[in-house]
Amino acid sequence: MTVITRPKLDTGCGTCGDGEGSVQVRMEQHTRIGTAKVFAVYGKGGIGKSTTSSNLSLAFAKLGQRVLQIGCDPKHDSTFTLTKRLIPTVIDVLEGVDFHPEELRPEDFVVEGTGGVMCVEAGGPPAGTGCGGYVVGQTVKLLKEHHLLEDTDVVIFDVLGDVVCGGFAAPLQHADQALIVAANDFDSIFAMNRIVAAIEAKARNYDVRLGGVIVNRSAETDQIDKYNAATGLGTLARFPDLDAIRRSRLKKATLFEMDPTPEIEAVQNEYLRLAASLWAGVAPLSAKPLKDRDIFELLGFE
Repeated sequence: MTVITRPKLDTGCGTCGDGEGSVQVRMEQHTRIGTAKVFAVYGKGGIGKSTTSSNLSLAFAKLGQRVLQIGCDPKHDSTFTLTKRLIPTVIDVLEGVDFHPEELRPEDFVVEGTGGVMCVEAGGPPAGTGCGGYVVGQTVKLLKEHHLLEDTDVVIFDVLGDVVCGGFAAPLQHADQALIVAANDFDSIFAMNRIVAAIEAKARNYDVRLGGVIVNRSAETDQIDKYNAATGLGTLARFPDLDAIRRSRLKKATLFEMDPTPEIEAVQNEYLRLAASLWAGVAPLSAKPLKDRDIFELLGFE
């Protein structure tokens, strides 16, 4: 008889039950982020998570908070509009010292961006190899070893696309709340539903809770409203599909650095309102994901 064994993720942690069939790992206690409020931003690939994260980081900074943004995507462009360049990744700098972290200095992997936002790009393993969870874990360990989290009020993880495998669900082990960026369309909502399921699984063993959805690039919210009503999710903020938002990224600029227009000022004010609301504390949600067939029946083809 052939016995099939489930592979183990060797990250130096003990095993943890994150749902039936899970091969996730429990993070070591000493890697937990301290007193900062920690948000993990998820959403369908290309939906505008990096733009949302960077502008939200700067909004927090404008409200007087000390902010750290951690990009968790191998293309390492989360902090691009804050730093005006692609900064070295944690994996790049670790490779440069043959993975001897004691040889690194904070300035090797942390860059101060616009408004004093501290920026880190975790990077990722080579394509088809390794685990994103290891990368996130090493990044947090480095930040703690250099005491860079002790003077931080807000940490924002900007996480790769709609991938909810163990590796890229790892930021949920550190976060207080998960925020989902979605547009008012079927594909975004389908991806959001999978992320809701991942957050529900992680919440069984970690402190992370679902904060809500940030509607992006959308003039209307009718489809998201239907999904929210069916699952218990709620909308935190909405940003329209403005060409100025697209152009801000091409200019390597946040929206707070764009020439003021009534439309831009309205978006800036929405980011400031969202930051103030998150800092004050939004009530966690216990949304229940739908089965795939149910999403099609709710929002699918008529």
